[in-house]
Amino acid sequence: MIQAFIFDMDGVIIDSEPLHFEIDILTMRRLGAEISKERLERFVGMTNPEMWAVIRQEYAMTRTVDEIIGIQLAAKIQSLRERAYEPIDGIPELLGELHRLGFPMGIASSSPRAFIEAVLDKFGFAELFDCVVSGEEVARGKPAPDVYLEAARLLGADPRACVVLEDSRNGIAAAKAAGMKCIGYVNENSGRQDLSAADEIVRSIRDIRAEEL
Repeated sequence: MIQAFIFDMDGVIIDSEPLHFEIDILTMRRLGAEISKERLERFVGMTNPEMWAVIRQEYAMTRTVDEIIGIQLAAKIQSLRERAYEPIDGIPELLGELHRLGFPMGIASSSPRAFIEAVLDKFGFAELFDCVVSGEEVARGKPAPDVYLEAARLLGADPRACVVLEDSRNGIAAAKAAGMKCIGYVNENSGRQDLSAADEIVRSIRDIRAEEL
């Protein structure tokens, strides 16, 4: 029996991967380097500190990881607040149905908590979630299972009785490593993601039936 439903955020609740790609490219340009969207796709689902540690080494950058993230995060939150964003189609209905059925719900995202909270506030979703965990708040980010195990702990749920909704290879690997069932959502804006390890793959959030979980 399913005890809880845990959502990734970027590419699942908000179609934010294009924003992340855009700002990451601009951040690199501001620091005097060029990087392509295709080169960034391998990091989808990973935390900022882990991503920038790799990029900083590859490009021999002189700024610290914290300095780079400071530039990046400020630009992302500003863009989020200034632009018109809507939840991914079907998400409000899925959240409403899960809430009506009494499923505890959590967010387990690789984004910084400040960005997660800005997204939830923008959409008015904050009160629907029983817990929020950032991958930056656990020992290891996705594809390690830590963020999902922590969400299950906070929800008081057995990881084996949790369902996860993910859109990235790294996120699905994290959910499966945590022993959870994972639904892979095909979001073309998240880049070329291998979702084959998911238990189920959907092309529309509306294909997920809360009553059938």
